[in-house]
Amino acid sequence: MKKIYVLVMCLIATTVMAADIDERKVLSLNEMQRHHILTEMNALLLGTQQILQALSEEDMMAVARHARMLGMAMAHTGENHLRSVLPEDFMQLGMSVHQSFDQIAADAETLKNPKHTLGQLSTTLQRCVTCHTTYQIRTTDLPAEAEAQPAHHKHH
Repeated sequence: MKKIYVLVMCLIATTVMAADIDERKVLSLNEMQRHHILTEMNALLLGTQQILQALSEEDMMAVARHARMLGMAMAHTGENHLRSVLPEDFMQLGMSVHQSFDQIAADAETLKNPKHTLGQLSTTLQRCVTCHTTYQIRTTDLPAEAEAQPAHHKHH
């Protein structure tokens, strides 16, 4: 189990060794939008680590609890303001990740099979890898509070 954990963490930590030019699709976001996505990704990473820890202890109820927190319930927290700025395939990939975590939770409770869960987690992480190799985030000059306040009133 520990070897699998180390392998997964190395996979997550590995950066794409590409040519000097980053050819991933650009997601052009303001700071607020960027913060929302990065906060969600960090929560997914932390939750995945907690699932792996619970798996190493063969605590399938904890696996289910951590996985469910990353499921569709998480997806419905503030995504609407991003739908207009994110590509549909990005949104679908993100939703499929949340749906996968709901399935992991359900199967952890019913099957109670750590190997099955590891296979599901590997498939889910492959979606993360696909997204990270397809997209990059670039921040626009538009301030996060652009709608609420004119740019000349921005405080530093």
